[in-house]
Amino acid sequence: MPRRSKGARLYLDKERKQWAIRDGKAFIRTGCADSDHGSAEKQLAEYIASKYRPAPSPSPLIADVLLVYAKEHLPSTRAAAKAAHNISNLSPFWAEKKASDVTPQNCKEYIKDRPPVAARRDLEVLRASLYYWHEHYGPLDRFPAITMPAKPQPRDRWLTREEAKRLRLAAMKTPHLYRFVILALKTGSRSGVLLNLEWSWIDLERGLMNRRGPKEAENATKRTPPVRLGRSLIRLMKRWKKADGKVKHVIHYDGLPVRKLRRSFASACKAAGLNGVSPHTLRHTRATWLMQEGIDPWEASGHLGMSMRVLESTYGKHSPDYQKNASEV
Repeated sequence: MPRRSKGARLYLDKERKQWAIRDGKAFIRTGCADSDHGSAEKQLAEYIASKYRPAPSPSPLIADVLLVYAKEHLPSTRAAAKAAHNISNLSPFWAEKKASDVTPQNCKEYIKDRPPVAARRDLEVLRASLYYWHEHYGPLDRFPAITMPAKPQPRDRWLTREEAKRLRLAAMKTPHLYRFVILALKTGSRSGVLLNLEWSWIDLERGLMNRRGPKEAENATKRTPPVRLGRSLIRLMKRWKKADGKVKHVIHYDGLPVRKLRRSFASACKAAGLNGVSPHTLRHTRATWLMQEGIDPWEASGHLGMSMRVLESTYGKHSPDYQKNASEV
């Protein structure tokens, strides 16, 4: 009779004085020294979790619901890192509860000690993970009633032309930030798009900028259509490209891509005397300017990669024709 497997466990390699994971015939080195037993145990736990596949159930543990969602769905999404952070927030409170325990009372208990915006995003991820389980591992006995904080009102902060000028001047001291500010104000593109932007995505002769690579899939909720570049921006970008040579990314620091702008952007805002401004404010600014100039909403929507509904509901009031006829009745 074959010997029964002992399951995954830690094994100390006495020659190398390192911990390894043994699982049947598998032998996985952890790289952890004899004295670093805690890190080795963490790797063992991650290894066991990677093998674990919850069984379908109409009343699962939330820990299983979140695990399945994180392993099977998140890797295919662009918001994987953010959702993973939300899952880490949810786990301490919800992990040992069952789907049937997701009640308005427990939701209110969870919300109590968290900022409303953060709690809402966490619970949106919880709801999405429950939907995923219901479809692929359920059905659930009943779909839980999730109570979450009210959706925050959209921010109405945008820059005047004078404020934008001050920000551009302040950003000139930091070349990669200056490029970001110019592109954000001229195209209304999201921060993530601009920080990932590569020269190969741009046709300066035709004046077109793609907001994603040729092999990248379109995001279901955040559209990334190409944007036409203005003549002044094309001239400026041609100078940037000539200076960059073989550098891959448009926004870079010594040839390396820039992933975050928090400190440099905050410093530029302080120097420009601007309050309540974030990188996303520049997208709000572009949308507001387009409406103020009376640009056709259909054209503005395509230029920004924004739905007509959002554009008109959030920025329509800035149009010179806003309720023009209705006001005279």
